[in-house]
Amino acid sequence: MGNQVEKLTHLNYKEVPTADPTGMDRDEGPRIGVSYIFSNDDDELEQQQDSVHDLGGENPALQPYDPQLHEVECSVYYRDECIYQKSGGHLSTYTPENLLNRCKPGDLVEFVCQAQYPHWVVYVGDFQVVHLHRLEVVNSFLTDASQGRRGRIANQLYRYKPLSPAVVVRNALEQVGCKDRDLSWRNSECFAAWCRYGKREFKIGGELRIGKQPYRLQIRLGDKRSHTLEFQSLEDLIMEKRRNDQIGRAAVIQELSSHLWAGRPSPLPSACGFGDRKLIFPAGPREGSLPV
Repeated sequence: MGNQVEKLTHLNYKEVPTADPTGMDRDEGPRIGVSYIFSNDDDELEQQQDSVHDLGGENPALQPYDPQLHEVECSVYYRDECIYQKSGGHLSTYTPENLLNRCKPGDLVEFVCQAQYPHWVVYVGDFQVVHLHRLEVVNSFLTDASQGRRGRIANQLYRYKPLSPAVVVRNALEQVGCKDRDLSWRNSECFAAWCRYGKREFKIGGELRIGKQPYRLQIRLGDKRSHTLEFQSLEDLIMEKRRNDQIGRAAVIQELSSHLWAGRPSPLPSACGFGDRKLIFPAGPREGSLPV
């Protein structure tokens, strides 16, 4: 899935841009200094679509998209604090034209489609958005950035305190033209979330990946069943969450069931809350990173 290392982005610890440019991030603590950029998930998407057409198969993205059926409902916890939640109330989607009547400067928009990674953008006003696409931060019209996908305003998914709309827009516009080795984000979601919340945890190498895993991704499987995965950084967790969104709810449930209960006759047990089952991932992103 495009896990090859593209390039070393920083040569030493001092060159890594982990501080918040607005001065809002006052969280002190150790941060890693060497980071890597991997293939962009938007590029992977376009390659996958081309492969489907080349093989003469049916493109799943052209099938009717039902968020309730295809999307993975989940929560993200940092220690005991819920910092992200996607549930049934967050799944409604709108056409790009409809979104234009709903967006205000500083809003985050998430475009979704079956078998695709979600694509996040920052609305900056005048029908335009700023987003990370093909390893470059670009300014586009919202309708162009959507590529025909339906979307939703994603302000309520992350529970961090947002910066002011003016600062969010400024953060986004100041990065337009940034590309390749100058990038500090691995995907469009991390970039958009950083613009709105200013937290270095969304940046490449923003957190130290050693010791206890403080982040938990709780995946809801339905019928009061859930499954918990543990990670050492928010960036690692986001990459796994996006992979789940790309493969879809049915595939995630099947994958977890096969992994946990291979060779066992019983299905996943019914349970509530945290702790029904846990997987602990080692340090480093799930999409093929090298340990740093």
